[in-house]
Amino acid sequence: MSSAPRAGLIGVEATDPAEQPAVLVVPDPLTFADVPLLCERLRGLYGGGAREVVCDLAALTRADLAAVEAVARLRLTARRAGGRLRMRGAGAGLVALLELAGLGAEAP
Repeated sequence: MSSAPRAGLIGVEATDPAEQPAVLVVPDPLTFADVPLLCERLRGLYGGGAREVVCDLAALTRADLAAVEAVARLRLTARRAGGRLRMRGAGAGLVALLELAGLGAEAP
């Protein structure tokens, strides 16, 4: 005899919070002076044991060269630390600027 699944439990996958990637939120407004601090925070996440970090760009309201610099430096910092960095939440303007600068494709 089988019972029907209870409402609210369908499709729920148990996850271990320790396996969730760390998140680095890029603040708005962002200036060139903020980039070294973001890189320092990213190094700290990797130094604390994170293997993968999600860089949340959703707060950025302006696509400018400071944002491009931040993405480029954060990717370089991740590569040097041997970690993985994923970008999420980038607006269309920032995506276009990153493509123009040759930084549009995610690093392997």
